[in-house]
Amino acid sequence: MADYLVCASPIHGHVAPMAAIAAHLVQVGHRVTMLTGSRFGPDLESAGIEHLSLSGRADFDDRDPASYLPDRSRHRGLQRAQYEIQTIFVRTIPDQVHALRAALGATRYDAVLVDSAFAGVLPLLLDPTSPRPPILMAGVLGLSQSSSDVAPFGMGLQPSASPWGRVRNRALTVVAHRVLFRRTQQLAQRMLADVGSPPLDRFAMDLTSLPDRFLQLCVPQFEYPRRDLSANVRFVGPVLSRSPSQVDRPGWWSDLGGDRPVVHVTQGTIDNADLGRLVRPTVEGLAADDVLVVVSTGGRPVVGLGDVPPNVRVAEYLPYDQLLPRTDVMVTNGGYGGVQHALSHGVPLVVAGDTEDKPEVAARVRYAGVGVDLRTGTPSAEQVAAAVRGVLADRAVGDAARRMAATIGRHDALAAIDQELASAREHDRRRG
Repeated sequence: MADYLVCASPIHGHVAPMAAIAAHLVQVGHRVTMLTGSRFGPDLESAGIEHLSLSGRADFDDRDPASYLPDRSRHRGLQRAQYEIQTIFVRTIPDQVHALRAALGATRYDAVLVDSAFAGVLPLLLDPTSPRPPILMAGVLGLSQSSSDVAPFGMGLQPSASPWGRVRNRALTVVAHRVLFRRTQQLAQRMLADVGSPPLDRFAMDLTSLPDRFLQLCVPQFEYPRRDLSANVRFVGPVLSRSPSQVDRPGWWSDLGGDRPVVHVTQGTIDNADLGRLVRPTVEGLAADDVLVVVSTGGRPVVGLGDVPPNVRVAEYLPYDQLLPRTDVMVTNGGYGGVQHALSHGVPLVVAGDTEDKPEVAARVRYAGVGVDLRTGTPSAEQVAAAVRGVLADRAVGDAARRMAATIGRHDALAAIDQELASAREHDRRRG
């Protein structure tokens, strides 16, 4: 039996896969403590996972964006992405560092596993003289690692390894590092200096090469190939969070058994305050089509959607493991976990996202040929409808999604992560 510490930023899309990993490790006999937001404590403890809470700025409630992103509406496009990155992942570094240091000071863990946005681990990774257990990182977002073969993360551009493409990538990387994300880089350096950390020796969004092992939670076919990918990266497949047991089938569930194609639309559980961004355009655009539109409001009251056409069914939450096998197309704003879950069932996608990492997720959907990237977070009803009709009519997209499902099915991410942790522990034992 090993003693592991798992750390996650207090965002549902980060906590869910990390908690699933932690629960699996408990089930196979390990002791696991999870350091994350206070609101997740009861659920973690009910799964046999010991809980340590973050505090201060690092302990925010992702269900209430106005409480931790008060100026979000003042920003658009890349400026909004930078504001979100700085507020959620950079300014929280000192409080994450303090919590992590306290946890490591109280218990001797055999290894630490953090989500790829938990930057509080940086002081340990940047100081080669600091005694520490093996540190592994799980990629809960698209892989962010500068390369001559891909454009900088955050731009949502397709990769290109041609001679001209590599010139483009190098030029854009310089612009991203020195201009577009300069303030983010400077802020990260200040936050690290405040906690006595060595300075960051690379781009603030290029942390994937630092941990002992980086475990990307997808199959290689969903990520851009890089000839210069760091040797610590492993593709283990997605960790698929299961639907909560308390989610019951709505009263209209039997309507899914008809002949009409089922189109599921969701804005996830965070960026859903304004359902007019994607859900409403989907409902309106497909109102006259011979499809059944199934809406999940992600916890928002159903009445907030207002009146809907006869071919629409709505619920706050839905049991995904039962819904996705019945779904023909999923319309989403591009949450990484939700996209992986859809693809595990061979469901092609229409993606419209412009916040956080969502443009990168959408671009990867296009790259893999498993759906359409609308390249906006606020599409018109006509744009969504045309994309859905195109996906339903394009056999190649459906075939690509089914091939992706078959590939995902050949991966056992939880077993692979358990093995990587054990291997890292053994390597550390021999080195010590």
